[in-house]
Amino acid sequence: MKWAVISTWKMSLEGCRKAADLLAQGKPASEALIVGIEDVEDNAGFTSVGFGGLPALDGHVYLDGGYMDGDTLRFGAVGALEGFRSPIRIARSLADREFNNFLVGEGAGEYALKNGFEQRDNLTEESRKRWEAEKNKSQKLVSYDGHDTVCFLAKDQNASICAGVSTSGLFLKETGRIGDSPVCGSGYYADSAIGAAAATGVGEEIMKGILSHTAVMYMNAGMRAQEAAEKAVLDLDLQLNRRNGSCDAISLITLDRHGNFGVGTNIVFPFVYACEEKEPKLYLARREGNHCIYEQVDDITTVKQD
Repeated sequence: MKWAVISTWKMSLEGCRKAADLLAQGKPASEALIVGIEDVEDNAGFTSVGFGGLPALDGHVYLDGGYMDGDTLRFGAVGALEGFRSPIRIARSLADREFNNFLVGEGAGEYALKNGFEQRDNLTEESRKRWEAEKNKSQKLVSYDGHDTVCFLAKDQNASICAGVSTSGLFLKETGRIGDSPVCGSGYYADSAIGAAAATGVGEEIMKGILSHTAVMYMNAGMRAQEAAEKAVLDLDLQLNRRNGSCDAISLITLDRHGNFGVGTNIVFPFVYACEEKEPKLYLARREGNHCIYEQVDDITTVKQD
């Protein structure tokens, strides 16, 4: 396939359409990926990414983002970033640096301000009201309840592959908490000679398996994209259940150097895929035994997601 793109959750459908249009025009994967992710970051209707993201325990919205160039293996990332529009665009710019590629907190904010990135208060009235209503309740932090990472993997017509992720993290997380999303190798990984992978779910679980890099190495060893995604998720799920008695929700998308995709999950998980042969469509994946099966979903309203 000349080009391909895959993204997580039904909230990425419109962004995937935009990314696919750019890839079809011959634009680079890096440009298409950023446009796709920014479509999600700018939509206040999605409470897990960017504008309208759900706050931490202190009532502030902190954003994480990561980007990797599969041609050079350079990466950039920001964590616990407050007051800026697009963590993915900032992360992309950091990938051009030789050092200081992963910035967090005040340092990330200082870099973004110095380099002229657009500022924005990402706390909306709706997200503030939800925080007010739930901040004092005793509750277990969980993923997939309105705080899901958006992940994009893209291959362009020059055979370049890149990976990008963006999230506001767990609702009511402790100040300073960073999950897997901006961590290269766990939340995302890309190598144009092999393929790419990106993860969404409970970051503390995903980081235990360095999940995205693991899947890419499975593809490097000869596995198909689907086999690699399934095995990476299944192995980690089995290991954590054996050691700890449980494994929280984890999902993974993969894209090989030919444009073939894969998905692994231990829950019911929506994703979007497109290539020059297929227009962007929403699919629903679920684990069945040791495998992951998926089907196209025509009516996206049937997939529950905040």
